[in-house]
Amino acid sequence: MKPALLFYCQHSVGLGHLMRSYALCDRLAERFDVTLLAGGQLPSDIPPPRGVRIVALPPLGMSAAGFGSTDPRYTTERAWDVRLHRILDTVRDVRPKVVLVELYPFGRAKFTREIVPLLGAADDAFKACSLRDILVSGDAQRDDRARKLADAHLDAILVHADPRFARLEETFKPPTPLSVPVHYTGFVTGREQADEPARGDHVVISAGGGRVGRPLLEEAIERLNGTPMRAIAGPLMPDEDFEALRRRAPRNVDLIRSVPDLAAELKRAAASISQCGYNTALDVVRARVPALVVPYATPEEDEQTRRAQRLQDLGLVRVADHVEPRLLDDFEPAPASLDLDGAATTRDLLYELIA
Repeated sequence: MKPALLFYCQHSVGLGHLMRSYALCDRLAERFDVTLLAGGQLPSDIPPPRGVRIVALPPLGMSAAGFGSTDPRYTTERAWDVRLHRILDTVRDVRPKVVLVELYPFGRAKFTREIVPLLGAADDAFKACSLRDILVSGDAQRDDRARKLADAHLDAILVHADPRFARLEETFKPPTPLSVPVHYTGFVTGREQADEPARGDHVVISAGGGRVGRPLLEEAIERLNGTPMRAIAGPLMPDEDFEALRRRAPRNVDLIRSVPDLAAELKRAAASISQCGYNTALDVVRARVPALVVPYATPEEDEQTRRAQRLQDLGLVRVADHVEPRLLDDFEPAPASLDLDGAATTRDLLYELIA
């Protein structure tokens, strides 16, 4: 009988956190009975991994009106109440041996009101944080709050990165060091496909989940000017943005909502133009496609910029603030030597830690 594992994932803007969680759950299910608590809007056209039970919480996230309930059936406060009861009911039902919480306490501070009760209710479980490679820049006070929560509630931190590429202490600097052990798993990606398709002559344009992707797609369509393109809007792109793109897309542009496997799409492309979220960046690396990345950046969000610069330093991508097709002229990415087996490593590491 497989030990029970409860995974909590909250995605609020894009799909990166959910897609990485799906990839992890896919491999975790080989050794665990996995239940995923999903706290954001679930895309209808991207199926969850087989053999994983999904418990959908009333979704909270960002919209044009700001943060709140994204389901009209719930007010924001009612969503919070239903979520907490559903989380605690799930803990009692699953009785997990392992609880894996995505990002928290290194982010998702406003979800403390449900995550700390979750961790407390699973008192006998081994509790760990599932953490990406690079955090957004913060300050010592915020980092110290996260350090105190991690030391108080967690048994391990799993950093899904190759430590030669990024280490936690580079973007997390509390005045007092963490006491909880930190483990590096390697990068988490989807399963590799056996086939190696021939490359076409088209450029793939993608923008992650798509909620903030319209400007990139519009600029690429304009700047590439006649080049065959496959433009992937993303399942979370607002309908009005997708319709605006559809109206202006010329005949050389194949505009679609989403694809089940971006890495497979990139293996068939002559080049890629995208943002530089965790999952997209790794799909680019896996596909060994000539790629220009235009990182999504705000005053509060610099994680993509940091990742893009490191990948460029390794010769794996070109980086720009805007779509500059000339940067792809004669560019061939260098061979990657990064550890991309993080999902399987996480599966085996957690199994060993509870043995």
